[in-house]
Amino acid sequence: MSYQLGTPDRPARIAIIGAGPAGFYTAEALLKRKELTLTVDLYNRLPTPFGLVREGVAPDHQEIKAVTRVYERLLDDPRLHYFGNVVFGKDIMFDDLRLYYDQIVFSVGTQADRRMGIPGEDLAGSFAATSFVGWYNGHPDYRDMQFDLSQPAAVVVGNGNVAMDVARILLADPDRLAKTDIADHALAALRSSKLREVIMLGRRGPAQAAFTNPELKEFAELEDVDVIIDPADLDLDPVSAAGLSSDKMAARNVEMLRVYAAETLPNAARKFVMRFLASPVEILGAHGQVTNVRIERNRLVPDPTGGLRAKGTGQFENIPASLIFRSVGYRGIPLPGMPFDEATYTIPNVNGRVLSNSGHEMMEGVYTVGWIKRGPSGVIGTNKADAVATVTGMVEDLPELDGAPDTNRDPASVEAFVRSRKPAYVTRDGWRKLDAYEVAQGNEQGRPRVKVTRVDEMLDIIAR
Repeated sequence: MSYQLGTPDRPARIAIIGAGPAGFYTAEALLKRKELTLTVDLYNRLPTPFGLVREGVAPDHQEIKAVTRVYERLLDDPRLHYFGNVVFGKDIMFDDLRLYYDQIVFSVGTQADRRMGIPGEDLAGSFAATSFVGWYNGHPDYRDMQFDLSQPAAVVVGNGNVAMDVARILLADPDRLAKTDIADHALAALRSSKLREVIMLGRRGPAQAAFTNPELKEFAELEDVDVIIDPADLDLDPVSAAGLSSDKMAARNVEMLRVYAAETLPNAARKFVMRFLASPVEILGAHGQVTNVRIERNRLVPDPTGGLRAKGTGQFENIPASLIFRSVGYRGIPLPGMPFDEATYTIPNVNGRVLSNSGHEMMEGVYTVGWIKRGPSGVIGTNKADAVATVTGMVEDLPELDGAPDTNRDPASVEAFVRSRKPAYVTRDGWRKLDAYEVAQGNEQGRPRVKVTRVDEMLDIIAR
């Protein structure tokens, strides 16, 4: 006799791959289903959980990082088990998980950056903004990167919130950053920085800028930084001007940009230059190193979708700079054994239910959430509703699933399996030891925490 999944006689066994916000919100939505009896196993590539909240949110945005308190409470739930330092596609494979779980959810985010596709993009000194963000946040993958901050100018391509974070961290007073959880190696490098000017390039106009108003306001709070905007860039075309009436965020942005343009701090030590209607067309260099960014002036023309797109005017200019950071979007990467949509860089799905490679049928018991489901859009909180939507489908599907073999349903079975593949996996208690260590180190310095940035050091602290 086979009992229905999700009942006391046959608790549902669910695996979530990826312990970022989307993964935790999925776990939360599942654990709130009081009508279900279940266990949730949360897998993560790094020993540390929380994904972009730990490794992507800027260190001077501690109020955003406070969301981890919700995630920590979820880790307290005895139905949730954490398996950190376990790499999907290396330590465990999809076919392995099928043997132990009734449902598998992929919550791996978009792990790669989009390229600009222009000559010179691979010169030394040209980086993805994601690498710089990972570096200053202490992500183990990026902590050994080197950024030459000995030259006076840097260019940031793109004007979304990540681009604003990069510019702000480059220009901020290191003493201010020293009160945050910025990685020690980044703080040391920024203290010796000779960078005095950051130029941000937006391909469209100020009314189409992707940053939010709070991000823009923060530059007024930076000490000894002059925000420079050409007033001519703020002369809006009729379509953009008309659109402000229905887009409050854009209207507030344009209003604040006009305030910045009108105010000057001629004696400021550092400058943040915001350029609009400008696109990089080539990165120039000497001896393999970036020396200039060639840009083209744009104008806005109607788009077939009803919006406005940037079109080059044939007017060019060279901007001297030794560093360029591209922040023009993110994309997912294929996972071993999983279908992948090369057009959207996502796992193909319908309402979170994963489609096969042919796209004609559902993969039974396989789901996706977050950016790898819908593409890189929204803020951290957007993932909550997205996760609830996927979980709704999961619950609907449970009665129709055969589920994993009964011989593998004991949670001890999967723990033994993971241990056989990755003896150094990190449990909830292991993470708590590392967390306590980082916070204690931070307390000694008046900081939220001092991050450990190497996996071997993390494992050593946990083992101690």
